[in-house]
Amino acid sequence: MTIKNNKLKRELFGLVLVASAVIALTACGKKDAENDVDHSPVAAKEPSVESKPAEIWPRPESPFEEDVALDELVDNIFLQMSIEEKVGQVIQAEIQSITPEQAKKYHIGSILNGGGSMPYRISNAKQSDWLKMADAFYEASMDKSDGNNAIPIIWGTDAVHGHGNVTGATVFPHNIGLGAANNPELIRQIAEINAREVRATGIEWVFGPTIAVSQNDKWGRGYESYSENPEIVAAYSKAMVLGMQGVPGSEGFLDEKHVLATAKHFLGDGGTEGGDDQGDVKVDERALAEIHGAGYFTALEAGVQSVMASFNSWHGEKVHGNRYLMTEVLKGKLGFEGFVVGDWNGHGQIPGCTNGSCAASIEAGLDMYMVPNDWEALYHNLLEQIKNGEVGIGRLNDAVKRIIRVKLRLGLFNAPKPSERFYAKEKDVLGNAAHRAVARQAVRESLVLLKNKNGLLPLSPSMNILVAGSAADDIGKQSGGWTITWQGVTKENESFPDGTSIYDGINASVQAGGGTAQLSVDGEYKIKPDVAVVVFGENPYAEGMGDVNTIEYQPGSKTDLALLKKLKEEGIPVVSVFISGRPLWVNPELNASDAFVAAWLPGSEGIGVADVLMADSKGNVVNDFKGRLSFSWPKLPTQSVLDSRDENYDPLFAYGSGLTYASGEEGPGTLPEDVEGVAPPQEGDIDFYVGKPIEPWRAFILSKNRRQFLSGGYSVVPEGDVQVRTMDKDLQEDALKFTFEDAELAMLTFEEGAALDLSEIADSGGVLSFELMNIRQPDAKTDLLMICGQDCERSLDVSNLIASLAGKGWQNVQIELECFAKNSQDFKTVQQPFVIRSAGSGELGVANVRFLKDAPEGLTCPN
Repeated sequence: MTIKNNKLKRELFGLVLVASAVIALTACGKKDAENDVDHSPVAAKEPSVESKPAEIWPRPESPFEEDVALDELVDNIFLQMSIEEKVGQVIQAEIQSITPEQAKKYHIGSILNGGGSMPYRISNAKQSDWLKMADAFYEASMDKSDGNNAIPIIWGTDAVHGHGNVTGATVFPHNIGLGAANNPELIRQIAEINAREVRATGIEWVFGPTIAVSQNDKWGRGYESYSENPEIVAAYSKAMVLGMQGVPGSEGFLDEKHVLATAKHFLGDGGTEGGDDQGDVKVDERALAEIHGAGYFTALEAGVQSVMASFNSWHGEKVHGNRYLMTEVLKGKLGFEGFVVGDWNGHGQIPGCTNGSCAASIEAGLDMYMVPNDWEALYHNLLEQIKNGEVGIGRLNDAVKRIIRVKLRLGLFNAPKPSERFYAKEKDVLGNAAHRAVARQAVRESLVLLKNKNGLLPLSPSMNILVAGSAADDIGKQSGGWTITWQGVTKENESFPDGTSIYDGINASVQAGGGTAQLSVDGEYKIKPDVAVVVFGENPYAEGMGDVNTIEYQPGSKTDLALLKKLKEEGIPVVSVFISGRPLWVNPELNASDAFVAAWLPGSEGIGVADVLMADSKGNVVNDFKGRLSFSWPKLPTQSVLDSRDENYDPLFAYGSGLTYASGEEGPGTLPEDVEGVAPPQEGDIDFYVGKPIEPWRAFILSKNRRQFLSGGYSVVPEGDVQVRTMDKDLQEDALKFTFEDAELAMLTFEEGAALDLSEIADSGGVLSFELMNIRQPDAKTDLLMICGQDCERSLDVSNLIASLAGKGWQNVQIELECFAKNSQDFKTVQQPFVIRSAGSGELGVANVRFLKDAPEGLTCPN
């Protein structure tokens, strides 16, 4: 099956591939006996959850028709392939764990860069760095000098709201904001721009769109969902796929100006119980299809060529191992003829599987394993599993043919190297003015006005405006996760050249209108302002790191509310601009605000916020609010699930709500604050590093002469003797691997946060608790330190403790704080709460650093 036109491309393929087939069949002698067996998928097994009638899964109208010429091309390539080459094609490795030479040796079919992973581990890598690496892998895969077949490698990336890994790229609002805009044509423009910018770095494949229908606001990936309403998701899914890939049947379909799109995550990721990322979905099959399947029907109609399997389970069975969903439903009932790629080591979560060995996943219908680091083990194990019959040869052959077919459609077999393709040759594609203008429009249309007391907005540009709050001048925070790094934790606006913070936008407006803008994060000022615009909200997060236990904003420690109240008490009208990846209970903050705007995660073009907040020089509205809530807004901290179809539906702001200047509506009056589910004042335990450091702390490594913070998933000092990288413990990249080789000094520490007051925990006999793995015993003394200021260092020799953990994997370590110091005053202002210091060579894993008030009995200090 293939697209309805594109004869020229097929003819070119035919000339190249028929010739190579003749050479291979006569000279290479690589035809294997297994190529003679049936290539069709193995017979379907009974589904683990009872099958419902077929009409639950309406078959989308395919944009493709049968094409004998393309099928022959697939067969010509396939018949040349050895079993080793086939196995390599179903493996995708991460760029930090594989070289082009290894990709060639093992015939690897695909590579990816994870969030924050840069080519050659260069921070803020340039376009030329990305292209250099793309060329190296592509040329290695096409090198036939050792008798290999030339099968082009394909590179995938998580460009989920623009090409966010790349410094200088256009960063669009996250999906939740785009859903509030409810503009499918704008979405298609965004997808086209995303494709151009991705292609400009030599990459051909985007892991998007995410077409989850989020049903619980506790979910850490909720901002990747366009709406709680399947209709918006379905419309956007089609627009995104068409924008990225082009229109099936047209000459532009999957050409060098487009990318391969991925519908993800199949299936049910937005419907897990409790909003638990990677959790269990317990809805019936009809709900699974009608709610969570809505975006897949339209994506398939648009010709999407790859689908990513989801981490979640359905009724207790992991989707990565669910044959019914991947094979019977997706490939059978829905007629999907592209390939299914896994998510980051998702196959390793299947019972009986590991990251390096999982026959069950490919047997269930997975076509390509995403196995970032353990790809070599998986390669060898899969070879053995094919040979011993644990994996059927027909299933492998089907997977390989699906992958080859998509690579042919992308034109990779006869394409020039990545740096010589259309957009790669252009130097003004990334973040150009036209692209940023579309992103700015998306920001304007995504903003939702929830309150506007006494018509405070729009603001006159002649005013003296105080711009305050933690997100006022922080492009990283306003962009959220999946921006520069996986978790989006970046402090430097320099990482966004030509981007604008929300303060930048307001300042530009008042400068043109004769007013002034004072920037003050903490709300202090020299001249009393006419109005304060306070920009605040959630700190960046991604995936499970963003799961929360309550949808109350800042439960137990309302520092932003204190700022709003301070300004109100000083007689200053307050406009709140709320940065968030989900609706949250903010009744107190709404009460303390004269105007309140839900800005979501607007991305690199913060000036788009000012476009709507500010009037012209005559006080006239320039841009009215267009955004409407694509998610219901809670009136209680307990309302993490709100469904407008529910007869008991009772939100604060209903789905579709949003004020406008034209309406003159002011929004709610005083809202109740003492309601069910409000958290008590924060006391007790501190989760210091659980998946990521608490904001604004960051991990650092130090050698004798250098100090380097962890940017993305990997950092190393220039001399190369000390490094740290993220690693997987319980979740993706939720731990740190600290490695040092022949180092005179090696330190892992956390800095840049306000000093912690641990005195209360120390007084209660509390402990420092953390997970430690002795990967390679340090060959020098190793100390654990707490640093409480200048000339105030408390240390423990933990060399013997570490030695006792050798070969035991991850172990929990608990050390009473009084082991560091008896005087609790030493813990009043701890500037570096957790430091490992060593030398020589060694390797340690660290995770889940906490300070706990309750210590178990029988603890002794390390010796």
